[in-house]
Amino acid sequence: MPELDAAAAASHRLDELLVRVAGGDRQAFESVYQLSSGRLFAICLHVLRDRGDAEEVLQDVFITVWNKAAQFDRAKAAAMTWLSMMARNRSIDRLRAAPPRALDDLSVAEEIPDLAPQPAVAAEQASDHERLQACLETLEPRRRSLIRLAFLDGASYEELARRIGSPLGSVKSWIRRGLGQLRVCLER
Repeated sequence: MPELDAAAAASHRLDELLVRVAGGDRQAFESVYQLSSGRLFAICLHVLRDRGDAEEVLQDVFITVWNKAAQFDRAKAAAMTWLSMMARNRSIDRLRAAPPRALDDLSVAEEIPDLAPQPAVAAEQASDHERLQACLETLEPRRRSLIRLAFLDGASYEELARRIGSPLGSVKSWIRRGLGQLRVCLER
């Protein structure tokens, strides 16, 4: 439990220092900086991901601490919580204020995935499509038409049976036989 007591003591010390900063105590301000700047910088750097931006935001945070320390209320939050929230919020504000990255920036272009198939895959897909079309042409016209309507247009077997005025069982049979013929043709 000694670590807990040390942490509580450090937190209480930071609270007291902020109260003194509100009164214009420069030495207390320097102590607040020394006790908290490392953690606040880490917060800024985590949000901004840029060391220069994080340093600038940290400087803005401490300028605000100097000017608004009187707004700190230890009944609402611990000093480190108040300082951390200020660093986080300032960092987020900085991100929002930054102009959007240009699309001609190579780093942005590298982040955009290329969804087009690789040339070898595209060639294989084209070859498969050609083979399928050739095999479809070998089928009897009625079976070819039913397979296209069912699998390419998404028509149900019931809908196809109504369209051509044939029994549902016959339509299913014709499609099943046609698919069997396609499979044999494609496996050659």
